Amino acid sequence: MTSTTVTVLHDVRPWGGERSDVHVADGVITAVVPHDPAAVAGRTDGAVDGQVDGRGLLALPGLVNAHAHVDKSWWGKPWVSYGGEGGVLGRIAHERAHRDELGIPGVDVTLAVLRESVRTGTTALRTHVDVDLGVGLRGIEVVREAVAVLDGAVHAEIVAFPQDGVLRRPGVLELLERAAAAGAEHVGGLDPASIDRDPVGQLDGLFAIAERRGVGIDVHLHDGGDLGAFQVELMVDRTLRAGLQGRVNVAHGFTVGQLPASRQADLIAAMGEAGITMTTVAPIGAAPLPLLALRDAGVPVGLGTDGIRDLWSPYGTGDLLALTTQLARLSGLRYDEDLVTAARVASSDAARFVGREVHDLVPGAPADVVLVDAENVPDAVVRAPRRALVVAGGRVVARDGEVLV
Repeated sequence: MTSTTVTVLHDVRPWGGERSDVHVADGVITAVVPHDPAAVAGRTDGAVDGQVDGRGLLALPGLVNAHAHVDKSWWGKPWVSYGGEGGVLGRIAHERAHRDELGIPGVDVTLAVLRESVRTGTTALRTHVDVDLGVGLRGIEVVREAVAVLDGAVHAEIVAFPQDGVLRRPGVLELLERAAAAGAEHVGGLDPASIDRDPVGQLDGLFAIAERRGVGIDVHLHDGGDLGAFQVELMVDRTLRAGLQGRVNVAHGFTVGQLPASRQADLIAAMGEAGITMTTVAPIGAAPLPLLALRDAGVPVGLGTDGIRDLWSPYGTGDLLALTTQLARLSGLRYDEDLVTAARVASSDAARFVGREVHDLVPGAPADVVLVDAENVPDAVVRAPRRALVVAGGRVVARDGEVLV
């Protein structure tokens, strides 16, 4: 099979609606019009002069992985048995001790996991890339090279991520500054209280870089309860003072799902006022984020895979639609409109997490489209059927479960 540049995607049902034809030019959707049956009559090959027959399948926007770690996966390599100690610090130490054995970071392993993500419908992602005293900025270079090889099949924004801590490793803050100066779109943080033991110091350092370099901030926050809530409040305060509304993200944020109702409501309201976003990986065993309450308070939520078959965990496939099923189940979503909300979390509503103003099946949006054989959006969320066709930037990049890039 070869990739096809799309000019018209015929006979699809955007968001489960009426059969439509999606017109594309220069990788952008230019029009979505009622389907003209005569336009594809008699065609059997599915693509003639860039006109692709969507066969009446359900169309969703390309999936957006808002929290990935594509620099550290061993996807495509022989099975790696899990080792290491429990807890965040134990896993950090285990990864540092063994990543070189697996060629991590490396272009080949990064390409493998990116291709699998594309195959299952992901066309854009925000990936955290480790920056530390051992690897320097090499991981960022590797990810950029792998994304370039795919030639537009996936769009990526990079978070320079201090997986081994910030202040507890002198020199890491300077590496984050260098990464931001070199074009990383965000600088990351990690449990300012429990890892660095200095939440004020870590956050002040990150916010200073963000203000100097004009980048965003994306902080992994595993700390729960009042300790986690305190750190979110510090981020709220600094975001408002720095004028960084819409540029600061809390990843994981388990504390938000753990707090008593009144405390939770106050914290969510403060986050909404500060324009702070959240990303979740729908973890089993953790208190689920209150998705609908966050939505109602104006706190955008993105969904991500986290690590995929890495030295932290053997789990993960890169299939974001299957992860959407997990998110919906863990969140107790049953009504059709709430299941559609889950699908939007994983696609159109995640535009801001990958630097896009719009990511949807509308004129002016990137021509990123995923076709699935489903009755409607709730059916697609519940079953996560195989992706029949994946279009990224107006180009067919996967068809019938086979990646073409």
